[in-house]
Amino acid sequence: MKKSLLQKYNVPGPRYTSYPTVPYWDEANFTYEDWITTFQKSFLESNTIEGISLYIHLPFCESLCTFCGCNKRITKNHQLENPYIMAVLKEWKLYCDLFSERPIIKEIHLGGGTPTFFSIQNLEILINGIFETADKAPQHEFSFEGHPNNTSRLHLKKLYDLGFRRVSFGVQDYDGKVQNAIHRHQPFHNVAKVTLWAKEIGYTSIGHDLIFGLPFQTIENVVDTIEKTKSLQPDRLAFYSYAHVPWIKGNGQRGYRDEDLPKDDEKRKLYEIGKKLLAKNGYYEIGMDHFSLKEDNLFHSFNDNKLHRNFMGYSSSKTQLMIGLGVSSIGDSWYSFAQNVKTIEEYYQKLEQNELPLYRGHLLTSEDLVIRKHILNLMCQFSTSWANESEYFDEIQSILSQLEEMEKDGLIEIYKDHLTVTTKGKPYVRNLCMAFDVRLKRKAPQTQLFSMTI
Repeated sequence: MKKSLLQKYNVPGPRYTSYPTVPYWDEANFTYEDWITTFQKSFLESNTIEGISLYIHLPFCESLCTFCGCNKRITKNHQLENPYIMAVLKEWKLYCDLFSERPIIKEIHLGGGTPTFFSIQNLEILINGIFETADKAPQHEFSFEGHPNNTSRLHLKKLYDLGFRRVSFGVQDYDGKVQNAIHRHQPFHNVAKVTLWAKEIGYTSIGHDLIFGLPFQTIENVVDTIEKTKSLQPDRLAFYSYAHVPWIKGNGQRGYRDEDLPKDDEKRKLYEIGKKLLAKNGYYEIGMDHFSLKEDNLFHSFNDNKLHRNFMGYSSSKTQLMIGLGVSSIGDSWYSFAQNVKTIEEYYQKLEQNELPLYRGHLLTSEDLVIRKHILNLMCQFSTSWANESEYFDEIQSILSQLEEMEKDGLIEIYKDHLTVTTKGKPYVRNLCMAFDVRLKRKAPQTQLFSMTI
Protein backbone atom coordinates (compact mmCIF):
# COMPACT_ATOMS: atom_id res chain seq x y z
CA MET A 1 0.00 0.00 0.00
CA LYS A 2 1.39 3.40 -1.01
CA LYS A 3 2.38 5.66 1.89
CA SER A 4 0.78 9.08 2.24
CA LEU A 5 3.14 12.10 2.17
CA LEU A 6 2.61 12.44 5.90
CA GLN A 7 3.63 8.84 6.60
CA LYS A 8 6.61 9.26 4.29
CA TYR A 9 8.00 12.48 5.74
CA ASN A 10 6.87 12.44 9.39
CA VAL A 11 10.20 11.51 10.95
CA PRO A 12 12.12 12.79 14.00
CA GLY A 13 13.83 16.06 13.11
CA PRO A 14 15.18 19.33 14.53
CA ARG A 15 13.18 22.55 14.88
CA TYR A 16 16.08 24.56 13.41
CA THR A 17 16.15 27.52 15.76
CA SER A 18 19.87 27.34 14.96
CA TYR A 19 22.29 25.68 12.61
CA PRO A 20 24.09 23.63 13.70
CA THR A 21 21.35 22.39 16.04
CA VAL A 22 22.28 22.17 19.71
CA PRO A 23 22.97 18.37 19.77
CA TYR A 24 25.57 18.94 17.04
CA TRP A 25 27.45 21.77 18.71
CA ASP A 26 31.17 21.08 18.99
CA GLU A 27 31.31 21.85 22.70
CA ALA A 28 34.70 20.24 23.26
CA ASN A 29 36.43 22.78 21.03
CA PHE A 30 34.52 25.84 22.26
CA THR A 31 36.04 28.17 24.84
CA TYR A 32 34.89 31.10 26.93
CA GLU A 33 37.38 33.24 24.96
CA ASP A 34 35.80 32.12 21.64
CA TRP A 35 32.47 33.59 22.70
CA ILE A 36 34.01 36.87 23.89
CA THR A 37 36.09 37.25 20.72
CA THR A 38 33.20 36.55 18.36
CA PHE A 39 30.58 38.70 20.09
CA GLN A 40 33.05 41.60 20.27
CA LYS A 41 33.77 41.18 16.55
CA SER A 42 30.06 41.04 15.74
CA PHE A 43 29.34 44.03 17.96
CA LEU A 44 31.94 46.14 16.10
CA GLU A 45 30.51 45.09 12.73
CA SER A 46 26.85 45.71 13.52
CA ASN A 47 26.12 47.92 16.54
CA THR A 48 25.97 51.28 14.79
CA ILE A 49 24.47 49.79 11.59
CA GLU A 50 21.58 47.71 12.91
CA GLY A 51 21.92 47.52 16.71
CA ILE A 52 21.82 44.36 18.80
CA SER A 53 19.11 42.10 20.23
CA LEU A 54 18.57 40.89 23.78
CA TYR A 55 16.71 37.76 24.75
CA ILE A 56 15.99 37.79 28.50
CA HIS A 57 14.83 34.55 30.07
CA LEU A 58 12.51 34.95 33.07
CA PRO A 59 12.07 31.37 34.28
CA PHE A 60 9.48 31.41 37.06
CA CYS A 61 5.97 29.93 36.68
CA GLU A 62 3.35 29.41 39.37
CA SER A 63 2.21 26.08 37.91
CA LEU A 64 3.54 23.47 35.47
CA CYS A 65 2.04 23.27 31.96
CA THR A 66 2.68 19.67 30.94
CA PHE A 67 3.07 20.44 27.22
CA CYS A 68 5.92 22.90 27.85
CA GLY A 69 9.50 22.19 26.83
CA CYS A 70 10.99 25.43 28.20
CA ASN A 71 13.43 25.85 31.07
CA LYS A 72 11.35 26.93 34.08
CA ARG A 73 11.23 26.97 37.88
CA ILE A 74 7.81 26.26 39.42
CA THR A 75 7.18 28.42 42.49
CA LYS A 76 4.66 30.73 44.09
CA ASN A 77 7.40 32.58 45.99
CA HIS A 78 7.52 36.08 44.51
CA GLN A 79 10.37 37.03 46.83
CA LEU A 80 12.57 35.36 44.20
CA GLU A 81 11.82 38.07 41.63
CA ASN A 82 14.10 40.89 42.68
CA PRO A 83 17.28 38.82 43.31
CA TYR A 84 16.86 37.32 39.85
CA ILE A 85 16.41 40.73 38.20
CA MET A 86 19.53 41.98 39.98
CA ALA A 87 21.46 38.96 38.69
CA VAL A 88 20.35 39.59 35.09
CA LEU A 89 21.44 43.22 35.38
CA LYS A 90 24.82 42.09 36.72
CA GLU A 91 25.20 39.77 33.71
CA TRP A 92 24.34 42.70 31.43
CA LYS A 93 26.97 44.84 33.16
CA LEU A 94 29.60 42.14 32.50
CA TYR A 95 28.75 42.38 28.80
CA CYS A 96 28.77 46.18 28.81
CA ASP A 97 32.26 46.12 30.31
CA LEU A 98 33.38 44.18 27.21
CA PHE A 99 31.73 46.43 24.61
CA SER A 100 33.91 48.99 22.86
CA GLU A 101 31.09 51.57 22.75
CA ARG A 102 27.61 52.15 24.10
CA PRO A 103 25.27 49.45 22.74
CA ILE A 104 22.22 50.33 20.63
CA ILE A 105 19.39 47.92 21.29
CA LYS A 106 17.03 47.16 18.42
CA GLU A 107 15.16 44.17 19.85
CA ILE A 108 14.29 42.90 23.30
CA HIS A 109 12.24 39.80 23.92
CA LEU A 110 11.16 38.73 27.41
CA GLY A 111 10.56 34.98 27.39
CA GLY A 112 10.05 32.30 29.94
CA GLY A 113 8.86 30.77 32.04
CA THR A 114 6.26 33.44 32.63
CA PRO A 115 7.52 37.03 32.27
CA THR A 116 4.26 38.31 33.76
CA PHE A 117 5.02 36.30 36.92
CA PHE A 118 7.15 39.37 37.72
CA SER A 119 5.66 42.52 39.19
CA ILE A 120 5.53 45.71 37.13
CA GLN A 121 8.00 47.25 39.60
CA ASN A 122 10.60 44.55 38.96
CA LEU A 123 10.06 44.60 35.19
CA GLU A 124 10.58 48.37 35.27
CA ILE A 125 13.80 47.93 37.27
CA LEU A 126 14.98 45.43 34.66
CA ILE A 127 14.29 47.53 31.56
CA ASN A 128 15.45 50.82 33.08
CA GLY A 129 18.58 49.05 34.34
CA ILE A 130 19.37 47.83 30.83
CA PHE A 131 19.08 51.34 29.41
CA GLU A 132 21.30 52.95 32.00
CA THR A 133 24.15 51.71 29.80
CA ALA A 134 22.45 51.41 26.39
CA ASP A 135 20.41 53.38 23.86
CA LYS A 136 17.24 52.42 22.01
CA ALA A 137 17.47 52.06 18.23
CA PRO A 138 15.08 54.44 16.41
CA GLN A 139 13.03 51.52 14.97
CA HIS A 140 13.22 49.26 17.99
CA GLU A 141 10.94 46.28 18.51
CA PHE A 142 10.37 45.12 22.08
CA SER A 143 8.15 42.14 22.81
CA PHE A 144 7.13 39.90 25.68
CA GLU A 145 5.20 36.73 26.39
CA GLY A 146 2.14 37.21 28.58
CA HIS A 147 0.14 34.58 30.44
CA PRO A 148 -3.56 35.50 30.03
CA ASN A 149 -4.30 34.50 33.63
CA ASN A 150 -1.81 36.83 35.30
CA THR A 151 -1.14 39.64 32.80
CA SER A 152 -2.72 42.74 34.30
CA ARG A 153 -3.66 45.96 32.58
CA LEU A 154 -0.87 47.54 34.65
CA HIS A 155 1.64 45.06 33.16
CA LEU A 156 0.54 46.01 29.66
CA LYS A 157 0.55 49.76 30.34
CA LYS A 158 3.92 49.81 32.12
CA LEU A 159 5.66 47.74 29.43
CA TYR A 160 4.05 49.90 26.74
CA ASP A 161 5.46 53.00 28.46
CA LEU A 162 8.88 51.29 28.49
CA GLY A 163 8.78 50.87 24.70
CA PHE A 164 7.09 47.50 24.17
CA ARG A 165 4.68 47.30 21.24
CA ARG A 166 4.35 43.55 20.71
CA VAL A 167 2.89 40.94 23.03
CA SER A 168 2.10 37.26 22.52
CA PHE A 169 -0.37 35.34 24.66
CA GLY A 170 -0.20 31.58 25.11
CA VAL A 171 -3.61 30.16 24.28
CA GLN A 172 -2.91 26.58 23.07
CA ASP A 173 -6.56 25.32 23.03
CA TYR A 174 -9.84 26.36 24.65
CA ASP A 175 -11.30 22.89 25.28
CA GLY A 176 -11.64 21.97 28.97
CA LYS A 177 -10.52 18.36 28.58
CA VAL A 178 -7.41 19.40 26.65
CA GLN A 179 -6.65 22.13 29.20
CA ASN A 180 -6.96 19.61 32.06
CA ALA A 181 -4.51 17.25 30.34
CA ILE A 182 -1.90 19.95 29.75
CA HIS A 183 -2.58 21.63 33.12
CA ARG A 184 -3.22 24.99 31.50
CA HIS A 185 -6.57 26.28 32.70
CA GLN A 186 -7.52 29.61 31.18
CA PRO A 187 -11.02 30.60 30.06
CA PHE A 188 -11.65 32.48 26.83
CA HIS A 189 -12.74 35.44 28.94
CA ASN A 190 -9.19 35.89 30.26
CA VAL A 191 -7.66 35.83 26.79
CA ALA A 192 -10.30 38.25 25.47
CA LYS A 193 -9.71 40.62 28.35
CA VAL A 194 -5.92 40.90 27.93
CA THR A 195 -6.20 41.09 24.13
CA LEU A 196 -8.67 43.96 24.28
CA TRP A 197 -6.61 45.76 26.92
CA ALA A 198 -3.53 45.51 24.68
CA LYS A 199 -5.49 46.95 21.76
CA GLU A 200 -6.86 49.80 23.86
CA ILE A 201 -3.39 50.67 25.19
CA GLY A 202 -1.94 50.80 21.67
CA TYR A 203 0.06 47.63 21.06
CA THR A 204 0.66 47.39 17.32
CA SER A 205 1.20 43.61 17.18
CA ILE A 206 -0.75 41.21 19.37
CA GLY A 207 -0.09 37.50 18.91
CA HIS A 208 -1.78 34.31 20.07
CA ASP A 209 0.08 31.00 20.31
CA LEU A 210 -1.98 27.93 19.39
CA ILE A 211 -0.87 24.29 19.39
CA PHE A 212 -2.17 21.31 17.43
CA GLY A 213 -1.53 17.69 18.37
CA LEU A 214 -2.27 18.10 22.09
CA PRO A 215 -3.70 15.19 24.11
CA PHE A 216 -7.42 14.54 23.49
CA GLN A 217 -7.53 17.34 20.89
CA THR A 218 -10.10 16.88 18.11
CA ILE A 219 -10.98 18.68 14.90
CA GLU A 220 -13.93 20.25 16.73
CA ASN A 221 -11.53 21.63 19.37
CA VAL A 222 -9.27 23.23 16.74
CA VAL A 223 -12.24 24.73 14.87
CA ASP A 224 -13.69 26.13 18.10
CA THR A 225 -10.34 27.57 19.20
CA ILE A 226 -9.76 29.27 15.84
CA GLU A 227 -13.32 30.62 15.70
CA LYS A 228 -12.86 32.13 19.16
CA THR A 229 -9.46 33.47 18.09
CA LYS A 230 -10.99 35.04 14.98
CA SER A 231 -13.42 37.00 17.16
CA LEU A 232 -10.46 38.70 18.87
CA GLN A 233 -8.49 39.38 15.64
CA PRO A 234 -4.91 39.07 16.92
CA ASP A 235 -2.42 40.52 14.42
CA ARG A 236 -0.36 37.35 14.18
CA LEU A 237 -0.61 33.71 15.19
CA ALA A 238 1.75 30.87 15.86
CA PHE A 239 0.15 27.51 15.11
CA TYR A 240 2.69 25.04 16.45
CA SER A 241 2.89 21.29 16.27
CA TYR A 242 3.10 19.88 19.80
CA ALA A 243 6.61 18.52 20.34
CA HIS A 244 6.28 15.37 22.43
CA VAL A 245 9.73 14.73 23.93
CA PRO A 246 9.15 13.13 27.36
CA TRP A 247 12.56 11.40 27.14
CA ILE A 248 14.10 14.89 27.38
CA LYS A 249 11.62 16.72 29.58
CA GLY A 250 10.95 13.94 32.11
CA ASN A 251 7.71 13.78 34.07
CA GLY A 252 6.53 17.16 32.81
CA GLN A 253 5.34 15.56 29.55
CA ARG A 254 4.10 12.31 31.08
CA GLY A 255 0.82 13.57 32.51
CA TYR A 256 -0.97 11.66 29.76
CA ARG A 257 -0.36 8.55 27.70
CA ASP A 258 1.09 8.40 24.20
CA GLU A 259 -2.19 6.96 22.96
CA ASP A 260 -3.99 10.11 24.14
CA LEU A 261 -2.20 12.11 21.43
CA PRO A 262 -3.56 12.48 17.87
CA LYS A 263 -1.21 10.63 15.52
CA ASP A 264 0.01 10.96 11.93
CA ASP A 265 -2.86 11.68 9.50
CA GLU A 266 -5.19 12.53 12.37
CA LYS A 267 -2.73 15.12 13.67
CA ARG A 268 -2.07 16.49 10.19
CA LYS A 269 -5.81 17.00 9.67
CA LEU A 270 -5.85 19.27 12.71
CA TYR A 271 -3.20 21.42 11.01
CA GLU A 272 -4.74 21.41 7.55
CA ILE A 273 -8.21 22.34 8.81
CA GLY A 274 -6.73 24.98 11.10
CA LYS A 275 -4.66 26.43 8.25
CA LYS A 276 -7.70 26.61 5.94
CA LEU A 277 -9.70 28.40 8.61
CA LEU A 278 -6.89 30.87 9.22
CA ALA A 279 -6.61 31.61 5.48
CA LYS A 280 -10.38 32.06 5.28
CA ASN A 281 -10.14 34.60 8.09
CA GLY A 282 -7.42 36.69 6.43
CA TYR A 283 -4.26 35.15 7.93
CA TYR A 284 -1.33 34.56 5.59
CA GLU A 285 1.22 31.80 6.09
CA ILE A 286 4.60 33.29 7.04
CA GLY A 287 7.53 30.92 7.32
CA MET A 288 6.97 27.76 9.33
CA ASP A 289 4.05 27.62 11.79
CA HIS A 290 3.36 31.37 11.65
CA PHE A 291 0.46 33.38 10.22
CA SER A 292 -0.33 37.08 10.18
CA LEU A 293 -2.78 39.64 8.93
CA LYS A 294 -1.61 41.78 5.99
CA GLU A 295 -1.33 44.79 8.30
CA ASP A 296 1.25 43.20 10.60
CA ASN A 297 4.93 43.91 10.03
CA LEU A 298 5.66 40.18 9.96
CA PHE A 299 3.72 40.00 6.69
CA HIS A 300 5.61 42.99 5.25
CA SER A 301 9.01 41.60 6.24
CA PHE A 302 8.16 38.24 4.63
CA ASN A 303 7.08 39.96 1.40
CA ASP A 304 10.24 42.10 1.41
CA ASN A 305 12.52 39.07 2.04
CA LYS A 306 13.57 40.56 5.39
CA LEU A 307 12.11 37.90 7.65
CA HIS A 308 14.63 36.47 10.12
CA ARG A 309 14.63 33.49 12.47
CA ASN A 310 16.70 32.86 15.58
CA PHE A 311 16.31 31.46 19.08
CA MET A 312 13.49 33.96 19.71
CA GLY A 313 11.53 32.60 16.72
CA TYR A 314 10.58 34.68 13.67
CA SER A 315 11.41 38.37 13.67
CA SER A 316 10.47 41.13 11.25
CA SER A 317 13.99 42.52 11.45
CA LYS A 318 17.48 41.09 11.81
CA THR A 319 20.41 41.83 14.05
CA GLN A 320 23.70 40.06 13.60
CA LEU A 321 24.31 39.92 17.35
CA MET A 322 21.85 38.56 19.89
CA ILE A 323 22.85 38.32 23.53
CA GLY A 324 21.01 35.94 25.83
CA LEU A 325 20.58 37.05 29.44
CA GLY A 326 19.27 34.88 32.24
CA VAL A 327 19.39 31.21 33.08
CA SER A 328 19.62 28.85 30.04
CA SER A 329 19.52 31.74 27.53
CA ILE A 330 21.36 31.28 24.24
CA GLY A 331 23.34 34.05 22.58
CA ASP A 332 24.19 34.24 18.89
CA SER A 333 27.12 36.27 17.59
CA TRP A 334 26.52 34.88 14.06
CA TYR A 335 29.99 33.36 14.30
CA SER A 336 29.23 31.34 17.43
CA PHE A 337 26.50 30.31 19.86
CA ALA A 338 26.77 30.29 23.66
CA GLN A 339 24.30 29.00 26.22
CA ASN A 340 24.08 29.95 29.88
CA VAL A 341 23.96 27.41 32.69
CA LYS A 342 20.54 25.86 33.22
CA THR A 343 20.00 26.11 36.97
CA ILE A 344 19.43 29.32 38.90
CA GLU A 345 21.90 28.24 41.59
CA GLU A 346 24.75 27.81 39.06
CA TYR A 347 23.74 31.06 37.37
CA TYR A 348 24.05 33.02 40.63
CA GLN A 349 27.33 31.28 41.50
CA LYS A 350 28.99 32.19 38.18
CA LEU A 351 27.90 35.82 38.47
CA GLU A 352 29.23 36.03 42.03
CA GLN A 353 32.59 35.10 40.51
CA ASN A 354 32.19 37.96 38.00
CA GLU A 355 32.16 35.71 34.97
CA LEU A 356 29.64 35.26 32.21
CA PRO A 357 27.49 32.27 33.22
CA LEU A 358 28.21 30.11 30.17
CA TYR A 359 28.33 26.35 30.11
CA ARG A 360 28.48 25.36 26.43
CA GLY A 361 28.70 26.75 22.93
CA HIS A 362 29.75 26.24 19.33
CA LEU A 363 32.15 28.10 17.06
CA LEU A 364 30.75 28.02 13.52
CA THR A 365 33.03 26.77 10.74
CA SER A 366 33.06 28.35 7.27
CA GLU A 367 30.90 25.43 6.08
CA ASP A 368 28.45 25.99 8.97
CA LEU A 369 28.04 29.64 7.96
CA VAL A 370 27.15 28.75 4.35
CA ILE A 371 24.69 26.02 5.30
CA ARG A 372 23.18 28.22 7.99
CA LYS A 373 22.29 30.77 5.30
CA HIS A 374 20.60 28.11 3.17
CA ILE A 375 18.54 26.82 6.09
CA LEU A 376 17.53 30.37 7.05
CA ASN A 377 16.54 31.05 3.43
CA LEU A 378 14.35 27.94 3.34
CA MET A 379 12.64 28.75 6.64
CA CYS A 380 12.18 32.47 5.96
CA GLN A 381 11.71 32.70 2.18
CA PHE A 382 10.74 29.16 1.10
CA SER A 383 13.64 29.23 -1.39
CA THR A 384 17.41 29.24 -1.55
CA SER A 385 20.11 29.81 -4.18
CA TRP A 386 23.71 28.73 -4.76
CA ALA A 387 24.24 31.04 -7.75
CA ASN A 388 27.00 32.99 -6.01
CA GLU A 389 30.30 31.31 -5.22
CA SER A 390 29.89 32.24 -1.55
CA GLU A 391 26.64 30.22 -1.38
CA TYR A 392 28.11 27.07 -2.94
CA PHE A 393 29.48 24.17 -0.88
CA ASP A 394 30.94 20.80 -1.81
CA GLU A 395 27.95 18.62 -0.96
CA ILE A 396 25.28 20.65 -2.77
CA GLN A 397 25.08 18.30 -5.78
CA SER A 398 24.74 15.26 -3.53
CA ILE A 399 21.97 17.02 -1.61
CA LEU A 400 20.11 17.89 -4.80
CA SER A 401 20.23 14.25 -5.88
CA GLN A 402 18.69 13.23 -2.58
CA LEU A 403 15.96 15.83 -3.03
CA GLU A 404 14.72 14.35 -6.30
CA GLU A 405 12.09 12.37 -4.38
CA MET A 406 10.71 15.54 -2.79
CA GLU A 407 10.60 17.10 -6.25
CA LYS A 408 8.71 14.07 -7.63
CA ASP A 409 6.23 14.45 -4.79
CA GLY A 410 5.61 18.07 -5.84
CA LEU A 411 7.05 19.57 -2.65
CA ILE A 412 9.90 21.53 -4.24
CA GLU A 413 11.08 22.74 -7.64
CA ILE A 414 14.80 22.40 -8.40
CA TYR A 415 16.50 24.65 -10.97
CA LYS A 416 20.09 25.03 -12.12
CA ASP A 417 21.20 27.32 -9.30
CA HIS A 418 18.24 27.54 -6.88
CA LEU A 419 15.23 25.74 -5.52
CA THR A 420 11.82 26.83 -4.28
CA VAL A 421 9.26 25.25 -1.96
CA THR A 422 5.80 24.77 -3.45
CA THR A 423 2.60 25.53 -1.57
CA LYS A 424 2.15 21.77 -1.18
CA GLY A 425 5.66 21.53 0.24
CA LYS A 426 5.41 24.18 2.99
CA PRO A 427 4.46 21.69 5.73
CA TYR A 428 7.64 19.74 4.92
CA VAL A 429 10.23 22.52 5.18
CA ARG A 430 11.88 20.89 8.19
CA ASN A 431 12.48 17.78 6.09
CA LEU A 432 14.06 19.96 3.42
CA CYS A 433 16.31 21.61 6.01
CA MET A 434 17.35 18.15 7.18
CA ALA A 435 18.57 17.39 3.65
CA PHE A 436 20.91 20.40 3.90
CA ASP A 437 21.99 19.49 7.44
CA VAL A 438 25.34 17.86 6.68
CA ARG A 439 26.22 17.45 10.36
CA LEU A 440 23.04 15.44 10.94
CA LYS A 441 23.75 13.28 7.88
CA ARG A 442 27.36 12.61 8.82
CA LYS A 443 26.43 11.49 12.31
CA ALA A 444 22.87 10.19 12.60
CA PRO A 445 21.66 10.13 16.23
CA GLN A 446 21.83 6.72 17.92
CA THR A 447 18.97 7.60 20.28
CA GLN A 448 15.83 9.66 19.82
CA LEU A 449 16.79 13.33 20.12
CA PHE A 450 14.04 15.15 18.24
CA SER A 451 10.28 15.36 18.08
CA MET A 452 8.47 14.44 14.85
CA THR A 453 8.77 16.94 12.00
CA ILE A 454 5.00 17.12 11.38
